[in-house]
Amino acid sequence: MKKFLIFGVVCTMILSELTAQSAYAPIDRDYYHLLDRYGIVNGGMDEKFHTGFKPFRRDDIAAFVNTLGQDQYLWNKVNRFNISYLRNDNWEFSQHTIPVSRNPWKGLYKKPSDFFHYRDSIFDIHINPVLYFQGGIESGKQHFQFRNTRGIEMRGSIDRKVGFYTFLTTTESTLPSWVHNYARNNGAVPGEGFWKPYRDTGFSYFSATGYITFQVSKHIVAQMGQDRNFVGEGYRSMILSDFSSPYMFFKLNTRIWKFNLTNLWGQMNADVLYNRGRPTDGRYPQKWFSHHRLSINLGRKLNIGLFESVMANQFDWNYLNPIIFYRWVEHQLGTPDKVMLGTDFKWNFYPSMQLYGQFSLDEFVFKEFFGTDGKNSSRNKHGIQAGYKYIDFFKISNLDLQLEYNQARPFTYQEKFDYQSFSNYRTPLTHPRGANFREAVAILRYQPLPRLSLNATGIYHYFGTDPDEASNFGGDILKNRTSQSTGLLGNKIGQGVENKVLLGTLNATYMLRHNLFVDASHTYRNHTLHTEAPEGNHLTQLSVRMNISRQEFNY
Repeated sequence: MKKFLIFGVVCTMILSELTAQSAYAPIDRDYYHLLDRYGIVNGGMDEKFHTGFKPFRRDDIAAFVNTLGQDQYLWNKVNRFNISYLRNDNWEFSQHTIPVSRNPWKGLYKKPSDFFHYRDSIFDIHINPVLYFQGGIESGKQHFQFRNTRGIEMRGSIDRKVGFYTFLTTTESTLPSWVHNYARNNGAVPGEGFWKPYRDTGFSYFSATGYITFQVSKHIVAQMGQDRNFVGEGYRSMILSDFSSPYMFFKLNTRIWKFNLTNLWGQMNADVLYNRGRPTDGRYPQKWFSHHRLSINLGRKLNIGLFESVMANQFDWNYLNPIIFYRWVEHQLGTPDKVMLGTDFKWNFYPSMQLYGQFSLDEFVFKEFFGTDGKNSSRNKHGIQAGYKYIDFFKISNLDLQLEYNQARPFTYQEKFDYQSFSNYRTPLTHPRGANFREAVAILRYQPLPRLSLNATGIYHYFGTDPDEASNFGGDILKNRTSQSTGLLGNKIGQGVENKVLLGTLNATYMLRHNLFVDASHTYRNHTLHTEAPEGNHLTQLSVRMNISRQEFNY
């Protein structure tokens, strides 16, 4: 924790220079899609708004939404509703007057988005309950699948200089069979940390995120706390995703002209040992993550980003340098720390259309990649993403299409030294599959009525798994890459035990009132394992949730 203490001292020294501060809008794919679609239709965000690193600040969201009052967005009631919803959700930063509720009950819900709020020149606070009640039936399973989540969300600022956010929930749930198996095999519930058994087949866990934010200078913003981050424009990320549990981090975001530099330093749980499917007691080993990404907006339509990440099994002062090349540092130190680098982009190349992609490089040997004698070397490891978005598909209002392809070669994100895999609390930091996979994703979103949203998601996975615990064909990123069960050459995606998964989900969401939703969904998942007969699962669910994102099981 030395680095966080240092950052705290530095930040305390500069508090007198701070200006107005904002919390961040939690990562929610449905919520962020609204921002994404209007950015694409608008030809791009403002040149100062960089969308490649999420979550977004609420004041940035409000500033963008404030520009959407033009006639082209008001031609139907659905767009008017969405824009009003986004303004209400970030009303403290909106330039538009958000009316006070006519009949607030004992001072509650004075604003549509807040159960309770108080705001004066010194103190600003917004408090909301968090609820998620879900029930479901899976074919061939006797137990009833459910989720019971209760909690609280709170955000605000002090002196308009220090922003804060906290989210606390407690959950008991049973999971679909494939997610249950994933959690048992990995010893971790996806997106969560420590858990306890609930009854015979369930999980019980406590979730908490929280951070403070402050404006270091006119162009530099700092954030420190426990949360998740996401890099890219896609449904998945091959660089850094929100799939793992929250982790402690310090983030600096420097925005000057068309450039945006994000520095992220994190403390993560290493490959936690577990017994009988759950972590053991005692202090878990830790590892240190450093990431920096520089992006540039070339006009409103094109954004290009370059990134570099390092995972180290011990803290090192050298990685605190926010503007140095980590690979050089690693060489100078003579360390075996895991360094990854690459690029990402988005391009609004045509009205209502966007191309996006990522390339994440783990290891590369030139002569083995391009030479005829080094085909499919295990030392050429990388992840690739390519995506396409079409807003108002076929000129149908509020019908949006997204297509995406992802792949990671065998042994990508693995490492040969302890506690250096690209993971956190036994779950991948990027794609849920880890490595040794190909994936195709198709998402069709339709909003026929202001409060009704429909979503059809289809996913195809082709991946390889290990026949036993001692084998390593490159898919399980927690295994040591020196223990690979193949030679140097001839390594192909899908090696090991071949798996194919075809998954389709239909979901309907209705907003009863601001951030209170009812969801109805049906999922079909077909899993073919090597030469065995396919296994099909049907899952039907109904849920009510408030101030929390919709849970998905698309892996």
